[in-house]
Amino acid sequence: MAFSRPPLDEPHDWWRGAVIYQVYPRSFLDTDGDGIGDLQGVIDKLDYIASLNVDAIWLSPFFTSPMKDFGYDVSDYRGVDPMFGTLADFDRLVEAAHARGLKVTIDQVLSHTSDQHAWFAESRQSRDNPRADWYVWADPRPDGAPPTNWQAIFGGSAWQWDTRRCQYYLHNFLVEQPDLNFQNPAVVEAILGEVRFWLERGVDGFRLDAVNFCTHGELKDNPPREEIVEGFIGVRPDNPYGYQRHLHDKTQPENLVFLERLRALLDAYPGTTSVGEVGDDDSLGVMAEYTQGGKRLHMCYSFNLLTDKAAPADLLAPLTEMESRIGDGWPCWALGNHDITRLATRWGAGGDAARLRLYLAFLLTQRGSVCLYQGEELGLSEAELTFEQLVDPAGITFWPSYKGRDGCRTPMPWQADARHAGFSTGRPWLPVPDDHLGLAVDRQERDPDSLLNATRAFLAFRRRHPALVKGEIRYHPLRDDVMCLERTHQGSRLLVALNFADEPRELRAPRDARALDDAPAMVNGSWQDGTLRLPACGIAIARCPDGKPEQAAWHP
Repeated sequence: MAFSRPPLDEPHDWWRGAVIYQVYPRSFLDTDGDGIGDLQGVIDKLDYIASLNVDAIWLSPFFTSPMKDFGYDVSDYRGVDPMFGTLADFDRLVEAAHARGLKVTIDQVLSHTSDQHAWFAESRQSRDNPRADWYVWADPRPDGAPPTNWQAIFGGSAWQWDTRRCQYYLHNFLVEQPDLNFQNPAVVEAILGEVRFWLERGVDGFRLDAVNFCTHGELKDNPPREEIVEGFIGVRPDNPYGYQRHLHDKTQPENLVFLERLRALLDAYPGTTSVGEVGDDDSLGVMAEYTQGGKRLHMCYSFNLLTDKAAPADLLAPLTEMESRIGDGWPCWALGNHDITRLATRWGAGGDAARLRLYLAFLLTQRGSVCLYQGEELGLSEAELTFEQLVDPAGITFWPSYKGRDGCRTPMPWQADARHAGFSTGRPWLPVPDDHLGLAVDRQERDPDSLLNATRAFLAFRRRHPALVKGEIRYHPLRDDVMCLERTHQGSRLLVALNFADEPRELRAPRDARALDDAPAMVNGSWQDGTLRLPACGIAIARCPDGKPEQAAWHP
């Protein structure tokens, strides 16, 4: 079949400032009754996704997999796992999304495969077969111990003994996820071939899982660190992964060479893009390095806004540091995803609609692109599951101090009064929490004041103002929990004020600031005669003539 491509006159930098809606297919919509969401379910809900006024979708893995890590252990990069459908279903999904003006980006797990992949099955057979060095193999230390002290994200040593080769292989994640050897040129060519396969099928971009893990350094022990740094999924005081400074096992200079090869491939398909997931002690520095110069990745996101810290000072710190370091690079921001406790729970918003609107406005007024995880538009909370209900290997390993990622992966509630909230006619792979029923899509669509409709309205508003999409940004000093910033683009200048306090705030403001006539109802601050009044958790956006306001104009 002929695969669709964007029109030649469509801007190839559509991704700059785009809002990308993350679909976790297992939990989106099940159309065949097996309790697991599928590609047909995504197709059936494309009108819903388009109604949100997002620009693209990001599909979490749907590839052939033993599902030890729910698709992030790929056994066939070019296959669709039967539980999700067929390759023909995927092609129909791309066509249907493009017909609705939605781009399609897909997850690519390049640093490792499943241990069931044909490449690994051959590699582990001997030390001299054609794919013997396609993975990272190493001899034991003289006492039989692993080659280095490197730790796996999901617990234990990052090395697994293999009795066929009498060597260890590297796995930064699960034992069933062996790391590819990117120092082998044949591996690089093979991986680029897998990416090209999907480009030829019409995809518009890739979300690159754990992209700084593709290369490793010398087989030397990592040094200990003095304090635990929480900056990546699985890095917590109960996980020894956080006890090391990861100098040798990831984020190596050689990775830049691979990223430049990957970007050259993407550039051969105009209008395609990439967003890399970065987990590192210096995530902001890696984001900057990986996106500068227009020759590596288009965008990167990190876990800097995916922590438990929701105070405005804690949020402003990484944003301002990013601006000081990124140069001509481009960030992508997210407040939630399939690996992190749901935003409403993590930041203590619960059912506080005003605070959830504030967090939405905060995310969508920053400079950069945005990933919005399914269910955030509904204000879903983290599901409380028992140990017996867990399926996530990380949660099972680290229970009870860490309950894993199942709580943020429960099914989308579509219909409040339907069986399993309309997700499936069969028993879902994870239960639908009772407290999600009242937040179901059908309930919120009927409520003009719902978070769902507020999300739609704000995203439509954002589209109408290029300064919020592509504009430069300038932050003002934080005052009494009010974050103030400016966005400017081609002569248009917008002032944004976000009140993180639970009480009203009053600030001096530029006298020429004027509220926007087309602002949605959630933008509820008032600008008048040099004074800005913000209700608790209030949001204010105004237009100002070009030029810088006096610094004091933003002070309370």
